[in-house]
Amino acid sequence: MKIFSLTLLTMVIVSQSISATESFTEALISGKANVDLRLRSETVEQDNSLKDADALTLRTLIGYTTGNYKGFSAKVEMEDVTIVGGVDEFTVGPTGFNPGEYSVIADPETTEIDQAFIKYQTDAAAIKYGRQVIIYDNHRFVGHVGWRQDRQTYDALNIMVTPVKDLELSYSYLTKRNRIFAKAVDVSSKDNLLNVSYKSKIGKLVGYAYLLEVDNNTDNALDTYGFRLNGPQYTVEYATQESTIGATKFEADYLFVEGGLLLSGHTVKLGYEVLGSDNAGYGFSTPLATVHKFNGWSDQFLITPAQGLVDSYLLLGGKLMGGKWSAVYHAFEADDTTATVDDLGSEINLSYAAKFNKIYNAGIKYASYSAGDAAAGKVDTDKVWLWVGVVF
Repeated sequence: MKIFSLTLLTMVIVSQSISATESFTEALISGKANVDLRLRSETVEQDNSLKDADALTLRTLIGYTTGNYKGFSAKVEMEDVTIVGGVDEFTVGPTGFNPGEYSVIADPETTEIDQAFIKYQTDAAAIKYGRQVIIYDNHRFVGHVGWRQDRQTYDALNIMVTPVKDLELSYSYLTKRNRIFAKAVDVSSKDNLLNVSYKSKIGKLVGYAYLLEVDNNTDNALDTYGFRLNGPQYTVEYATQESTIGATKFEADYLFVEGGLLLSGHTVKLGYEVLGSDNAGYGFSTPLATVHKFNGWSDQFLITPAQGLVDSYLLLGGKLMGGKWSAVYHAFEADDTTATVDDLGSEINLSYAAKFNKIYNAGIKYASYSAGDAAAGKVDTDKVWLWVGVVF
């Protein structure tokens, strides 16, 4: 943030030293403000000794993006998460909130800078420096975890280049991962992210290399290389990963195949996702992902089990009364089975969400997980969310 402030101050000084003060000032004051409010209730029931959890929180995002001045612009956005009505019967372990008492609802109270960056853009390139949201493809490897009230952002340099039509190259260097638990478990890093995509007649083809390193003065690396083809009614993706911690190394593969079709305006999809294992000693890892989006909404597999994870699912969806509904069934099993871990359970997900009067939204979501083998460490879990929001 100090660098951001000094850079912005330098822009002001330079602008005032030339005869462009008026246009610079106009860019500053002719920008656009944004507001995003989300009031959400979440309840969690688990078949264990923890008390049932109940939370009512309000997430407020307020931001301002300047106009353009010779290709430069800037954005500042504040984020606040507040418990409403004293409904705070939940645990957020990393922040020390009600530790070990209730089931987890990962929405701590916080007030912080969500985004603060400077951007320079031309017809063929864009450069952003500062705290920002970064998303690649479908959030599977790099996302903002926007489902949680305190979303994930990054302190980073991001460069996007479009040298020719339909070809896009993106490189990001991350120095900090601002995670979803306020500042409690933010991670200093030296992450290099490269994503190259090309829109072809058969679909969007993507190649990527995500080279992650936690900046903690230890020998560590998490290197992932892969490709993705996303067509009109199908997606195929494969990646390989190597994890290094000191002298310990593991390797694992990732596979994703999904196909769908439209039937009388309704969507039907079949999917098969494998987060591989290295001989039941390590599970394929995606620490920057919006993991809630995958493998069931009850969040049983935010961290891949050492035995790996195979997720076979059926999704149905459509439109109803101005909104959208979906129903998903997941069947989970281990990639490398052991004598005690094979069946990792199943889950049912249901949701309905709608937007109205252009700026308002509301929804309901339900997740019910049925545990498999006891040795897998999972228990039956039910979660319900209700929310209303306004965005303008």
